[in-house]
Amino acid sequence: MKMMRKNPVLSDLIIDLRDKGAKVPFWKAVARGLQRPSRKAFKINLNKIENSGFKETILVPGTVLGSGNLTKARKIVALRFSAAARQKIEAAGGAAVLLEDFVKENPKGSKTRIMG
Repeated sequence: MKMMRKNPVLSDLIIDLRDKGAKVPFWKAVARGLQRPSRKAFKINLNKIENSGFKETILVPGTVLGSGNLTKARKIVALRFSAAARQKIEAAGGAAVLLEDFVKENPKGSKTRIMG
């Protein structure tokens, strides 16, 4: 079943996550977040991540934006990062990881919170 999206890389990622979701429901939830129409896609600012209180890895099924500051070293996974967000995350000692890479690194999605 091929999805009709303008971004073929995103379509393939959603299909891959949906297939993984049969075994690990976490990835099915991430795929649902990525399927939102572009005008309703998740866009999370760093200040919301900073105030979340989550200690686990944070996964955003969308874009992380650079508004606000990050004081704690956090591993943040997202489909995209703005340049300012990536710079602030790395300056705080954290890691900005792309979703495609994280799926390979953590196939079960363990110790990860979805934020969106």
